[in-house]
Amino acid sequence: MAEYMIRMADDRGHILEQVELGNSEGEVRDRFAHQGYLIYWVKPKGLLSTEIRLPRRRKIRQDQFVIFNQQFVTLIHAGLPIIQSLELLMKRQRNPFFRNVLQDVRDRVRGGELLSEAFAEQKVFPKVYTTTLLAGEKSGNLEEVLGRYIAFQRLALSFRKKLVSSLVYPVLLVAMLVVMLTFLITFVVPQFANLYNQLGVELPPLTMVMLSIGTNAQHYAPYVLTALVIAGFLMWRWMKSDAGATQMDRIKLKTPLLGDIWVKYQVAVFSRMLSTLLAGGLPLVPALETAGESMQSRLIAHGVDDATKKVREGQPLARSLEASKVFPEMSVEMIEVGESTGALPAMLNSVAEFYEEDVTNALATAMALIEPLILIVMGVVVAFVLISLYLPIFSLGAGGIH
Repeated sequence: MAEYMIRMADDRGHILEQVELGNSEGEVRDRFAHQGYLIYWVKPKGLLSTEIRLPRRRKIRQDQFVIFNQQFVTLIHAGLPIIQSLELLMKRQRNPFFRNVLQDVRDRVRGGELLSEAFAEQKVFPKVYTTTLLAGEKSGNLEEVLGRYIAFQRLALSFRKKLVSSLVYPVLLVAMLVVMLTFLITFVVPQFANLYNQLGVELPPLTMVMLSIGTNAQHYAPYVLTALVIAGFLMWRWMKSDAGATQMDRIKLKTPLLGDIWVKYQVAVFSRMLSTLLAGGLPLVPALETAGESMQSRLIAHGVDDATKKVREGQPLARSLEASKVFPEMSVEMIEVGESTGALPAMLNSVAEFYEEDVTNALATAMALIEPLILIVMGVVVAFVLISLYLPIFSLGAGGIH
């Protein structure tokens, strides 16, 4: 006999989930159906465990998730029931992982759970999405709320692609610099060291320092690389902690040029997210809690958390955000206008648009300064290495070394 997980409801409407022994799914289903239970589903325990645990270890790409929601809204708009829509999209999903997730969502909805609860149980979807679904379910306008979420995700995805594309060239330059330096120090410099040892000439101090660096780099490179990997891992673990992430946020904010861009980017994301939740019918306090928990910046998240407590006590949103001393003055003033005119969602959208444009322009300006700076550093470093290596040869040619 095998173990099966069964979900059912008794005559009072109480939902039960338990493990039972049986010869087959049908035998377990019939046994409890004859006892008067309403059976939602019966699954082999091993299969259920695989389907539930798999989503915890993986993520779904944002663009893939946006396409799914577009198709989901289209099917709902066409009049298909939610369960049938999920089944259709599940069958057409090529990603096995995402298909298993949708299957579990469908089974949970069929078993009586809300759609928002079923998605929340997967532990792979952002809270802003499940909260948006909940707002749509409460208001009875799921299609419109999901449409707003899709629009928000499209804008966020487009904005993120612009940021990534603007950073590609500087990253390539830095990578080229690292590769070039590694090649020069670990390969070229030791070759010159062997040459000068054979010549037996007296070397200038600058050349001796460079040859010493190259020789030691060859010997200690594996140890240095191991130390860097360990240090990187420890740094990554530390940054995952609340204290580490908060400290890294402070460092980012103090970085010239980029610190200001980072704050404005986070404010733009927060404003767009909060506007989407409020427009979907969610009250201000739950919307603030959801938006705050979804922020990448821990300082912004802590600031929103403090503001949420003040709003819950009856204070205005703008003054609460101002007290956090994280949000720019312009954003606070615009939000205050939105509060006073009763058009907070629309004003939050304006805040997001303003800072998105500001971030795009500021990033373009910063990259215009950083790219030449990287090229200058590359030129200076390479010139320094080559001059230090060829200095004895120049001296030999001029007859300065005997």
